[in-house]
Amino acid sequence: MRIRTTAPLALAAATALACSLLATAPASAASHQGGLHLGKIQYDSPGKDTRTNTSLNAEYVDIHNNGKSKLQLKGYKLKDNTGYTYTFGTLGLAAGKTVRVHTGKGKNTSTHVYWNRGSYVWNNTGDKARLYKPTGTLRDSCSWTKGNGVKVCH
Repeated sequence: MRIRTTAPLALAAATALACSLLATAPASAASHQGGLHLGKIQYDSPGKDTRTNTSLNAEYVDIHNNGKSKLQLKGYKLKDNTGYTYTFGTLGLAAGKTVRVHTGKGKNTSTHVYWNRGSYVWNNTGDKARLYKPTGTLRDSCSWTKGNGVKVCH
């Protein structure tokens, strides 16, 4: 008889715990959803690392504006663990839009900008991308260890 009476109590306790965890999950997830944040990072370009411009541009970081208004990115910096730094020029990023920062060379547009490097930035075995405000304050960061070449940060 004890088993029958404790089993419903255990089930009720487990259900209450699960519901409380589910109720708090969106609040913790929402902390990074507002405003500017790192999105998908292709840290290992597909195929062999040939250092061709095509291969270099297949290595990239997406930066997403999930806020409610357009943001001016001038002066924002994207950095890796080594200290390689991409500094944004004048670029307005509309609410709900993404800009992709490619490692190689190309012509900047409103959705694609280019670091203009002749070598790779992001380490395939592990690295950390950091996005800094023009004031030097860290806005977002995302790290990875060796994997499939792609990290989805948020």
